[in-house]
Amino acid sequence: MLPILPLLLLACAPDEGTVRTPPSSSPPETPTSSSSVPSMSTGTDTASESGSVADTAADTGGTSVAEPLLVAVISDLNGSYGSTTYGSDVHDAVARLVQVEPDVVLVTGDMVAGQQSGLDYRAMWDGFHDAVTDPLTAAGIPLAVAPGNHDASAYSGFEEERSIYVSEWTDRVPSVSMVDDLDYPLRYAFTAGDALFVALDDTKVGSLPSEQMSWLDDVLDTPAEVKVVYGHVPLYPVAQGRETDIIGDDDLHDLLLAHGVDLFVAGHHHAYYPAYAGDLRVLTMGCLGSGSREYIGTSQLSDKSFVLFEVRSGAVAELEAWRGDAFDEVVPRNELPESIAWSGGTLIRDDL
Repeated sequence: MLPILPLLLLACAPDEGTVRTPPSSSPPETPTSSSSVPSMSTGTDTASESGSVADTAADTGGTSVAEPLLVAVISDLNGSYGSTTYGSDVHDAVARLVQVEPDVVLVTGDMVAGQQSGLDYRAMWDGFHDAVTDPLTAAGIPLAVAPGNHDASAYSGFEEERSIYVSEWTDRVPSVSMVDDLDYPLRYAFTAGDALFVALDDTKVGSLPSEQMSWLDDVLDTPAEVKVVYGHVPLYPVAQGRETDIIGDDDLHDLLLAHGVDLFVAGHHHAYYPAYAGDLRVLTMGCLGSGSREYIGTSQLSDKSFVLFEVRSGAVAELEAWRGDAFDEVVPRNELPESIAWSGGTLIRDDL
């Protein structure tokens, strides 16, 4: 296994189906990919067919969404340490998501720019809620967060920051069907449509604690057509200079495969890359805040983006990242490295 850094203080420092065409632009060219352009719309037409998560929860005690389930993922939205406002990319991405109306938005950490003493964490979280949480909530879009190292670091010395993170989300539980919420909002599991989503508490590099591995083993026994696990630190690296900022655990890899996990999603590296690690499909997210990074072995800077994918017919489909001033331009697969290699292995782009 690769050597693991002792602390993440600066690891992500703030620095198949019918295509729903983005309403404010012409259709982007179909990328060179194993899937077509993912669905995007204002949500008006599809809402009457499948309803929102919140609308259908009353009948089931949680979420019951007709196929396809549209899932959005956002990550690493923070700016400079202590910042209480957010850049135009964050605001524009949120506005776009309000138009698209996904059934749920996953957040793979680093919502605020913490992990430093002397910061006004309450003001930072107020800024995040104003820019992200409140607009999505007002639009009836559930927001399911996972902590990042700048939100709720599990390293010693950040206990107060971690406690504030918990308090900020305790009363902001997304309208989904919880499977296990005893440790919400640090780690938890829920269902939406035919999918099981598991949020990890992985704000440190290295293997997950044995207790969390046992919990994950148990919760992944939940029957579901599709299983998605997401958290902050990636299993494997994609960003230049961050090769050791990973979980890097073969046991976790094997556990995910044993339970038939369809997708493992992480942030932290500020570089969008959809790939396969052996038989395991992994997605590393680009950032919306500051600090986009270059891919390992290249000088290519990742775009700021968010991701949309569908859960349909028992599979993850139409997975694409969206970029641009209005986030209405797909990131073509053929612009990304075909593979990313480091001393511990190689990731292969997911369309190859």
